[in-house]
Amino acid sequence: MTKQRAIIKEIISLSDGHLTAEEIYNIAKSRMPSIALGTVYRNLGKLCEENEIKLVSKRGFPDCYDKSTLPHGHLICDCCGKTSDFPITDIGRELESELKTNLISYDINAHYICDECKNKMR
Repeated sequence: MTKQRAIIKEIISLSDGHLTAEEIYNIAKSRMPSIALGTVYRNLGKLCEENEIKLVSKRGFPDCYDKSTLPHGHLICDCCGKTSDFPITDIGRELESELKTNLISYDINAHYICDECKNKMR
């Protein structure tokens, strides 16, 4: 693993949330001033391909990256893009039973409006 990839993976693994590529780049740049944004994007792609991290796509907002590749869902605010995890128990087995096929993976994103955004709307 390259030094750049190791730094990017560490930044994601130490994060409490779901960081965008830009946020990851800014943190990495403070630790390795010579790192380029393209390098961050390439390494994020490789880490996703290797199932080390997970890409979370959000319509209308920048994609973000999740350190957990275990089955779980994401709760996404449609106003501000805030993203948080929520557990899903046995939904994979339910889907396989209903669809009568074996799943390789699945993504579940639930959309809502967070309390902070609701309060701003009032």
